[in-house]
Amino acid sequence: MPDNSHSLRMERKKAVVDAAIARADQDKGLLLVLTGNGKGKSSSAFGMVARTLGYGLKAGVAQFLKSRRDTGEEGFLGNQPGVEWRVLGDGFTWETQNREADIATAKRGWEVARQMLKDESLHLVVLDELTYLLSYGYLDEKEVCSDLAARPTMQHVVITGRAAPQCLLDIADTVSEIRDVKHAFRSGIRAQPGIDL
Repeated sequence: MPDNSHSLRMERKKAVVDAAIARADQDKGLLLVLTGNGKGKSSSAFGMVARTLGYGLKAGVAQFLKSRRDTGEEGFLGNQPGVEWRVLGDGFTWETQNREADIATAKRGWEVARQMLKDESLHLVVLDELTYLLSYGYLDEKEVCSDLAARPTMQHVVITGRAAPQCLLDIADTVSEIRDVKHAFRSGIRAQPGIDL
């Protein structure tokens, strides 16, 4: 005699999913925050850039802390038609060790990001590692949140970085916290091309 429990369980699940899909009747530009100590926040955001391009739409990427120009994501995505890629940082804060310079760099970078947030032709804007600029007090939270709220109605924004401040969590449509369970770097393995770079 066949086990019908699986079929019944899947039938109930389908009814729940179908009802949820039927209730989702709105369209709007989403604000997504990818935070936490785990690996994969920026990689997830860059995957959304690829999805955007797959629909023939345009994306902007603002990288706030990284100063290197030789990463795999920029090497590929930054050279695609329809992508505006801007590396806006002077390096990680532990490398620069100059708070005043870091604040000035953050403010210059935010002006570039602000222009992206005004550009209606950009379907998606990735603000990579923006959380640090807020948690370190380099940028004013209220100003950043105001600029995010004033963006075009259907523009999607993805913000990445650890320790996302509460102001971003409050205004976000979707928040994902990436948890660190284990990382190769702690075992002495350096960053690997195609995986970390």
